[in-house]
Amino acid sequence: MKVILHDFSGHPFQAELSRKLAGVGHDVDHVSAGQYVSGKGHLDHRPGDSSTLSFTSIVLDQPFQKYSPLARLRFEHAYGRAWIKRLRASPADVVIACNLPLLAMFLFARHARRTNLPYVMWHQDIYSSGLSDELRRRLPRPLARLGARVFTAMEAYCARNASHVVAIGEAFKDVYPAWKVAADNVSVIPNWAPLDKVFPVERSNRQSAHLFDDEDSLRLVYAGTIGRKHNPQLLVDLLRNAIDNGVPVSMVVISEGGAADELAEIARAQDIPLRVLPFQAADTLPEVLGSADVLVALLEPDATKFSIPSKVLTYMAAGRPILGLMPSDNPAALDIAESGGFVAEPTDIGAKSASTWLSELASEPGLVTQIGTRTRSIAEQKFDVDKVGATFDRILRGSQRS
Repeated sequence: MKVILHDFSGHPFQAELSRKLAGVGHDVDHVSAGQYVSGKGHLDHRPGDSSTLSFTSIVLDQPFQKYSPLARLRFEHAYGRAWIKRLRASPADVVIACNLPLLAMFLFARHARRTNLPYVMWHQDIYSSGLSDELRRRLPRPLARLGARVFTAMEAYCARNASHVVAIGEAFKDVYPAWKVAADNVSVIPNWAPLDKVFPVERSNRQSAHLFDDEDSLRLVYAGTIGRKHNPQLLVDLLRNAIDNGVPVSMVVISEGGAADELAEIARAQDIPLRVLPFQAADTLPEVLGSADVLVALLEPDATKFSIPSKVLTYMAAGRPILGLMPSDNPAALDIAESGGFVAEPTDIGAKSASTWLSELASEPGLVTQIGTRTRSIAEQKFDVDKVGATFDRILRGSQRS
């Protein structure tokens, strides 16, 4: 079966699924957006990969401007058209669509319906919810309500016309009845991290000297995008509170974009031990995360119902203690707590209580190893790509028959 897995973001575990599907006999083209800046997976053919696996990057002449509404809509429209043009030139038996911006996804869904192309909507977020929040921040209430209805209708159309919907959490099921998505057309498959690509390494490794200036501080790493769902000021608050508590601490933020640039400026202005570095190559990810004593994750309260930070899953695979400034009922927060990490609300009070936990780790270095070992062990118990691949294989074959 010719399968196209289109993951706009180019993240690691989606690429692992493509490898798994190719390994069981499918002809798989893994497509991603070349202009989307994020932590990427291994998006090239590697030794051991099936000969039926290929990787494609869609690159437009115009830039992707994430926080410029009109420019972003123009990009999404052009991207959707480029994607459809590619589909016409290189058809598939079935498509898995993941992380596509809403307008591009809507254009694809209309094309798929017109051409009877079956597709699986791998639903990573309720995108219309975040876009509606953005409208409420920018527009008068009546216009924001109208825009929100349009975005919701677009996303409902995409889900309703999919051959199958794969949601990453049970909470998504609360939305689908209003969208007229049949319950038997939905599967829940939690995200995971590729255990063979991200794994524990020694704290002193090839990347640690590049990231940190000293061996003795308690090292914190935040690695991932910083968007509307995250409050980067909490990283500064956390660091300052730890310093005030007498913790010898330093932090590296691996990210790019406006928020990352602002953090770098704050660090320079306030002379705090925080470095900002661009996204690192996928091959170095184990060493980058392994250089840390603690890995930090953020999530704002209004994003918690439908957003499950995949960076936490990657952190778990790396086998390091995790500090999450996020609502305690988020599934990722439950994983952090189970592993012995620390979860606090994403507020200045939460950052203060988290700094107390960091003090405990600094005074008992053996805890870092103990919690890290437990974190990796839980990841190994939960992340079963063979099971995930088999489930997707069944879904794909059923989608082609329907």
